[in-house]
Amino acid sequence: MGIVPLAKALELAQEYDLDLVEVAANARPPVCKLMDYGKFKYESAMKAREARKNQAHTVIKEMKLRPKIDPHDYDTKKGHVVRFLKQGDKVKITIMFRGREQSRPELGYRLLQRLAEDVADLGFVESNPKQDGRNMIMVLGPHKKKTEAMAEARQAQEARKADAKANPGKSQNAAESDHVEDAAGAETEAPAEASAEA
Repeated sequence: MGIVPLAKALELAQEYDLDLVEVAANARPPVCKLMDYGKFKYESAMKAREARKNQAHTVIKEMKLRPKIDPHDYDTKKGHVVRFLKQGDKVKITIMFRGREQSRPELGYRLLQRLAEDVADLGFVESNPKQDGRNMIMVLGPHKKKTEAMAEARQAQEARKADAKANPGKSQNAAESDHVEDAAGAETEAPAEASAEA
């Protein structure tokens, strides 16, 4: 529109039923814009809300272990670590030493190294094992970002919903029970044929 006196700019704003909004106050002459300011504020708030919705908050999950851990317990804890890494979260692994265990920090170090090797395909060692008083701490970071993990989870959920719509009234458990009944039916028929031959 070019350089216009303030009175003319205000007159134009009233004529078009818009607001005169100052965009750059420090410029000479100041730069203003004719716009519906209420609509502008609403749209910017909606954009900010959408950006927050897509934003992922990195959460650090913690898993505590002991140096003398049972193999089954180790597998359970490792399963939790795998789940956290798949969800895109960081995992802080803490080895807690008690009593004489404190004189053998290499046990904790070996356990942390073993865990890091077991989950190497899902995550990497972000901070190497270090002794912190009675504890030894290591942080694992996921290979994929939280947003990617959230997108994959969303896609999997949509696929399950689509599958449920395609097969209404048949849940996954119902499909498995049909399969078991068929197998049982086949087994009961076989002995009947054997007795007919005898």
